[in-house]
This record gives sequence, structure tokens and C-alpha cells, in this order.
Amino acid sequence: PRRHLTLPTYLTIAEANLLLTLPDGSLGIKLLRNFAIAELLYATGIRVSELASMDLNDIDSTGMEIRVLGKGRKERIVPITEPAVDRLNRYLNERRVVRSDNARIGGAGPVFISLRGTRLTTRSIHRILKQLGYDAGLTKRVHPHELRHSFATHLLDSGADLRAIQELLGHAHLTTTQKYTHVSLERLLKIYNDKHPRAK
Repeated sequence: PRRHLTLPTYLTIAEANLLLTLPDGSLGIKLLRNFAIAELLYATGIRVSELASMDLNDIDSTGMEIRVLGKGRKERIVPITEPAVDRLNRYLNERRVVRSDNARIGGAGPVFISLRGTRLTTRSIHRILKQLGYDAGLTKRVHPHELRHSFATHLLDSGADLRAIQELLGHAHLTTTQKYTHVSLERLLKIYNDKHPRAK
């Protein structure tokens, strides 16, 4: 029997923008870190485990890319956006002030740490995103994989090549990436049914 295909949930572009909008006023190290986490996950589509294991020397802000160690210890290079680099730098600058450490892009040690100074766990990152989504007023429960799905869906909707998305996500097989075509098709059918005068 064929397994039932469960389509991935994702944020709309408006919801993603709402989630990533910084609140007014000065931000402490904790909020700067949390927003840098959300921005990086959405900008790259990397897995939460890949984010948690990322070190400072994995980031190349000049080349606007990060080195990711994925499943099966496979290494890949993923481009990052300017807002992601900016938020990383803001977090690391504040971290140096508050903790008096030498955290800077290209240096050594983990990128994201707890307030006690230990590497953040994947469970902690799940909690952080859930809280950010709640604070942003989103009705959906935000989790790392949802940002990964949003990254892929938004790229596909904008005309990105499926094989390119496969490379960025680190999928071994194209069939794994093809589930996003179902998401886009389902969205198009909904638009068609909502907007076409004879579709009612």
C-alpha cells in the first residue's frame, strides 16, 4: 500500500515577515540571539540540528555563505542573506559586551549559546521559536521545520529550480524535495477555486 502523503505546514510570506520583525526599543542579548536564530533558519532552510551544531568558523560573512554539516556527515555550502548576517553580527557584538568573550564570525566555538554559556540544544531552539511565534501573534505554532518548509515553499513559488532547492536543503533524493510541488499546487488550486468566477 502507498503511504499517505502528508503535506508540510509552512508560514505565509506575511507571517514570516511578522515573525522576523524586531520589536521597538533596545533589545537584550537573549532577544537578539532569538531573532538571529529565526532569521538564519528562514534564510537558509537548514535543519535545527545543523543550526545547533554550527560553529563561528562555519560562517563566511564576506562570501555570504555558511558551511553546514548535514545528515550522514555530508558537508554543503548554503548562501545566507544580508539581514541574517546583520542579525548574527548584532547578537555576537552584544554577546562580546555582556560576556566579555571573543565571539566573532570566523572565530571558534558555538554560534548560539544559552545564557549560561553552553551550546544551545535543539529542544531549546524549539522553545525559542514557539515563544517568538506567540509574541508575534501568530495562530500557528512555529517550529524549526516549519521555517525549513517555508524557505523551500517560498523559493519554489518564486520560480526557483527544484534541484537547486534540493541542494540547499541537503536532500539526498529529489523525491524528498518534490513534496513542496504538492504544496504549491494545492495553494494554486485554492486560489483558482477562490478567484475563478466559474469555479464556485
